[in-house]
Amino acid sequence: MRNNQLDLFTNEEQRVEWYQTVQRPTLPEDVTSDTRPEDLDLNWRESDLPERVRTKHVHRLHPYLGKFVPQLVEIFLRMYFKSGDTVYDPFCGSGTTLVEANASDINAIGCDISSFNCLLSKVKTQRYDLHLARNEVLDILQKTKATLQRDLFHESGYRVVGNTDNSYVLKWYAPQARQELLTYNSLISDYSYQDLLKVILSRSARSARLTTHFDLDFPKSPQTEPYQCYKHSRICAPTQEALGFLQRYSLDTIKRLEEFAVVQTSASVIILNGDSRYVQLPNQLSGIITSPPYVGLIDYHEQHRYAYEILGLEDRRGLEIGAAKQGSSRKAQREYQESIAQVFRHACESMVSGGRMVVVAGDKYNLYDEIARLCEVEVETVVHRHVNRRTGRRSGEFFESIFIWRKP
Repeated sequence: MRNNQLDLFTNEEQRVEWYQTVQRPTLPEDVTSDTRPEDLDLNWRESDLPERVRTKHVHRLHPYLGKFVPQLVEIFLRMYFKSGDTVYDPFCGSGTTLVEANASDINAIGCDISSFNCLLSKVKTQRYDLHLARNEVLDILQKTKATLQRDLFHESGYRVVGNTDNSYVLKWYAPQARQELLTYNSLISDYSYQDLLKVILSRSARSARLTTHFDLDFPKSPQTEPYQCYKHSRICAPTQEALGFLQRYSLDTIKRLEEFAVVQTSASVIILNGDSRYVQLPNQLSGIITSPPYVGLIDYHEQHRYAYEILGLEDRRGLEIGAAKQGSSRKAQREYQESIAQVFRHACESMVSGGRMVVVAGDKYNLYDEIARLCEVEVETVVHRHVNRRTGRRSGEFFESIFIWRKP
């Protein structure tokens, strides 16, 4: 009803004006298996869904550009899935669907071509001995500090540790930051929760690069001189150290793991690092909740380049669907449609009849009607929502579509 009204508007300004006058939007607790998609209002304002709620527990364990808010996933899990079902996300990204499914006691399978995305999803959904995890996170931090202090005291400068001839690391990090990150990395193999420590290291490496504070997503070149900072409205200097970030994110990680442990269930989570067009899937998938990459918009490997370089992860960017470097030409759009349809057709082979596919996409080029046709699915409805919760220099507003399909 509300979303049908959205379809009547001819331009974005009318939609925004309408959105600002509506009553309280739908929240997850309002939703049951009897809720109809046409009754959903997902146009959340900051007062409806504050940032601290959108980034609860492990959802902010590491920055990730292009993820959808967990409340979207929670709503559709409540509508279409029940305890014991298995939801599949063929583009699991930072693991939003997998985390929310587990919290709802629903089994989850995620697939992604990105090694880093799979690492992050695994760390978010793993069950931890919280006492051991806390001890390891704090212990490696203390050993990193002790190692650096010993080297400074006994030698003229920092000891050479790790892969210091990596051209990316040499280019993007000041000498002190570089050695602090490499020292931490050299100690990770001594611990049980190595992947968890790698995510802390990656998050710190992202912040410690020689770039401006307001351009952490895709910096073009190192910032080596003081600059006018749009984020802080003052003159800022390039980051020289990483130890402060390692300490801050270590404490934040412990807190977030403990918060998620309160709602975490024993539902299974399986993460597949591969091409979702061909990956082997188990039978009896109950349905899909996913947000595919947008055509020609984001290079999902490049946004985490620092992690690939420091951690030595395999780079498979050549297999990305809708990769930014391919652009958004008509040819690129057709290839995108065919590839996305191939992913969903492949998933349908393992899905139960009647299973729902919830696909969140900014369909700027109107590609998804054809994708649905190629998949031979039943189109139940399309829900539109106003997105105005972005931050930083990419804070513009837009509308995205939630396609609800059904396997015949």
